[in-house]
Amino acid sequence: MELVSHLTSQISHLKSTTMVTVTDKAKSKIEHLMSDAGLDASYFLRVSVQGGGCSGLSYNLDFDNEEKKGDQFFEDQGVKMALDMKSFLYLAGTELDFSDGLNGKGFNFNNPNASRTCGCGESFSV
Repeated sequence: MELVSHLTSQISHLKSTTMVTVTDKAKSKIEHLMSDAGLDASYFLRVSVQGGGCSGLSYNLDFDNEEKKGDQFFEDQGVKMALDMKSFLYLAGTELDFSDGLNGKGFNFNNPNASRTCGCGESFSV
């Protein structure tokens, strides 16, 4: 019971902070990808964390239009995002950016909770 109370308290605290913020470049790229795919306003960006990658956890982005049990919804700069409960706990305060050009790597996660990231930036550990 104490653990449930502690987790509930943590989740309430996390909800009071902005979960995932989106830079102007990331917003522009997300809108472009949605438009190219012919997705309407019922779609949102699903941001998740999965086991894997060279640092233990990896980021995943996808478009979705179906709410799943336990989803937490957030919006920044008009970009609606859904996070499952596990991802929600790992991504508090994360900034989603996009880098293009000659040395661009695509979408980048600036995650203050990551204690270590791999060279490619696609995986992390806490």
